[in-house]
Amino acid sequence: MDVGAWKPKDQSSTTTLGNLLARYREHITPLHKGSAVEAIRLQAMERSPLASLTLQACTPAKVAEYRDLRLQAVSGPSVLRELQILSAVWNHAVREWSVQAPNPVAAIRKPAPSRGRTRVLDQGETDRLFEALSETRNPWISPLVRLALATAMRRSELLALTWPQVDLQRRTAFVAEAKNGHSRHVPLSPAALEVLAALPRSPDARVFPTTTLALRRCFERARERAGLRDLHFHDLRHCATTRLAQSLSNTLELGAVTGHRDQRMLARYYHASPEALAAKLAGQSA
Repeated sequence: MDVGAWKPKDQSSTTTLGNLLARYREHITPLHKGSAVEAIRLQAMERSPLASLTLQACTPAKVAEYRDLRLQAVSGPSVLRELQILSAVWNHAVREWSVQAPNPVAAIRKPAPSRGRTRVLDQGETDRLFEALSETRNPWISPLVRLALATAMRRSELLALTWPQVDLQRRTAFVAEAKNGHSRHVPLSPAALEVLAALPRSPDARVFPTTTLALRRCFERARERAGLRDLHFHDLRHCATTRLAQSLSNTLELGAVTGHRDQRMLARYYHASPEALAAKLAGQSA
């Protein structure tokens, strides 16, 4: 104190990382899109040895140890997402909760991001998937998957869709708030209209009165029965966008259907087959 080097204790020396993660999960995560998935990741991090450290003891070296241990269990992109969440929690605590410790995530090497998935189902794989889905007890899963392939709608959009948002006469479905925060009207193809017309109306007005967990479990079991390797539900959006691109060659029109506002992001999903491009070129030269 005499030489001016003493500083009073702040939250950094008394608060554990687990306390910080729990506070963020309870008060901030519910405000985010995808809050359910984020909460699961935060709860898993709260159980890690890193969470028992005080913020002051949570140094870049300790976070790097956590990174290396996690890389032995899960993929690099998954670890990267965990580190991004941890960094967001820490930055919020510095801005809003008077935490004075520097963000340790900023000082360590990050795993490489995902290169983006390009999984597209061919017709045979599609047939096997729906044959497997026909054995699912949940009656909503198969039509939900069919509508996903017909519209390129996201899982969250399909599960949130209600009948007042569906206009079969105008052949549109209204998405009140997409992942990017914008609303849009999704045009419905004849295949999509056929799926919707066959569905019974649920008492709560939801088109698909089921849960994210039920959908995930049923889809994964059907995928295993169909023998489809490395297929995620979100790949259906990629597959649907690729198929829609065969009818909508204008990327602006395609983006209006799928909800992509960034043409660079849309390019990740649009994969015209070489055969289709060759056929177009042959038509131009004829």
